[in-house]
Amino acid sequence: MSAALLEVENLRVEFGGRIAAVRGASVTVARGETHCLVGESGCGKSVTALAVMSLLARGARRSADRLAFDGIDLRDMGETAMSRLRGHRMAMIFQEPMTSLNPAYTVGSQMTEVLRRHKGATRAAATDRAAELLGRVGITAPGLRLGQFPHQLSGGLRQRVMIAMALMCDPELLVADEPTTALDVTVQAQILRLLATLQRDLGLGLLLITHDLGVVARVAHRVSVMYAGEVVESAPTAELFAAPRHPYTRGLLDCVPVPGKVARNAPLGSIPGVVPRIAPGFAGCAFRDRCGQVNASCAGIIPRRTVGAGHAMLCRLEPGWTGAGATP
Repeated sequence: MSAALLEVENLRVEFGGRIAAVRGASVTVARGETHCLVGESGCGKSVTALAVMSLLARGARRSADRLAFDGIDLRDMGETAMSRLRGHRMAMIFQEPMTSLNPAYTVGSQMTEVLRRHKGATRAAATDRAAELLGRVGITAPGLRLGQFPHQLSGGLRQRVMIAMALMCDPELLVADEPTTALDVTVQAQILRLLATLQRDLGLGLLLITHDLGVVARVAHRVSVMYAGEVVESAPTAELFAAPRHPYTRGLLDCVPVPGKVARNAPLGSIPGVVPRIAPGFAGCAFRDRCGQVNASCAGIIPRRTVGAGHAMLCRLEPGWTGAGATP
């Protein structure tokens, strides 16, 4: 891994002054690294990605101590300057390709527009590049596909088109927001293998957003666990799975059924309750209403603790805490 490509420090996003969707989240993606942002639906993962790409909805308010791509400060960058970066040096794969692709234009016209806009390529050169990338992401007969409309493609093909479109300008950073959510299990595995291969071959920095811990275990170099707008634990992947420290991370891992260890007909693991909607000014641990280790101090200031090399958690529990049976 090399120097940081994306630096997000203490990111905050509010909507209408009523909802604090992201509350002081920090994430770093190195060149050539796959960093997974994981957590339940509604915890702020997608909002974090949209904030990085400056694609938040009107009315959202974004602030950060640092928000930089390759040393370039993105916090106060105007839309014109940001649009020169977006799709060029940094690109995003959205969660639902059917709503991301314009139904009124062919696949080819949408793909070639990216290269023509950012690099001034001719129509012929852009078409050749689009066909090459469609082939690279596993789409047969790319010339035929370029002339088709999004509704004429399956979900898996549309997602491959989105990946190819994101790669048109050879970006350095790729943000993938749950790119396999709407796909069946077989196609999910194919897309994940494709992303892992492209990341390795092209040396991309990849920020992969998911709620699937199986995906994390297979592809991530580093993991950040998000809950109620905060990164509650961050660590190298192997260490996080071997020694999770935050109660929420432990709860997530306990929900994953393990073949041979989960008895037939036994109930699957779960975390009681749901991710809360947090209003600006909220104090204390947002997980305390669902945590088995809660006490009165959880309503106060929660320290961020270093519990190992590159391993940190946002919790008042001591670094030596080992889980069930330990004294809070």
